Amino acid sequence: MTRPYYLGAPQWHHPNWNSRLPPGRSPLERYSQVFNCVEGNTTFYATPSQSQCRQWRSQVADDFRFLLKFPRAITHELLLTGLGTQVHDFLEVIAPLEDVLGPFLLQLPAAFGPEQLDRLWHFADALPESLSCTVEVRHPAFFRKGEEERALNRGLRERGIARVCFDSRALFSAAPDTEATRDAQRKKPRVPVHLLPGEAPAVVRYIGHPDLESNRHFLAPWVERAGRWIEAGQQPYIFMHMPDNGDALALAALWSELLRDRLPDVAGLELNNHPPQIGLF
Repeated sequence: MTRPYYLGAPQWHHPNWNSRLPPGRSPLERYSQVFNCVEGNTTFYATPSQSQCRQWRSQVADDFRFLLKFPRAITHELLLTGLGTQVHDFLEVIAPLEDVLGPFLLQLPAAFGPEQLDRLWHFADALPESLSCTVEVRHPAFFRKGEEERALNRGLRERGIARVCFDSRALFSAAPDTEATRDAQRKKPRVPVHLLPGEAPAVVRYIGHPDLESNRHFLAPWVERAGRWIEAGQQPYIFMHMPDNGDALALAALWSELLRDRLPDVAGLELNNHPPQIGLF
């Protein structure tokens, strides 16, 4: 697969995707034949074994990228302080993936505010030179366009770190008339869309409207922006979420269709659009 940017989903397996993905030995291998990156949410909740990481590496091509999340204990429980050997131990476990790692997703909770910024800079500066991270913040002060946000953005620019752009506008425009939508609206942050231009590749996490076609309006500005990034030789990371991620492939296919209208030479999404019919008997 040749794609001049990175497109992925928040996971590499969902039962609803079985008929839409190519054949393969494992869910990850099947997923990686269609997408060239994935959010590593699994490492937020539990650290895999080194053996498991070696298996993951064997199932993806050299141009695939994992954007792993640091464990919850590091970012949410300890708020990047008093870590001891936890970061070193985590990096040692995932070492088999080092050549296919994108930037780490350093997702910080709403409790991590301006008074903790020094912790963020110390953490980022201590990472090995071969590794990088992208930072997602949720504290309200980082969205008010005041000195607190300017201090955050200034520190990120100085270090060549991208600020994750989390776009949940489509999700929160939906009526909460299904359990999946209500659950997503409870769990996902409702924060303004603030994108920090910089040298690091952009990272966009888009949370879709449950009605697929309603996403066209919300995706249109991202299509134009991503088109300009790609034309400039940049490689942004674009992740497609849905309230029910069983629908994430359909959203990714819609995104790909819209981007190809903007950039006809960009490879589309090679999904099975005609699942086999299941007989009655």
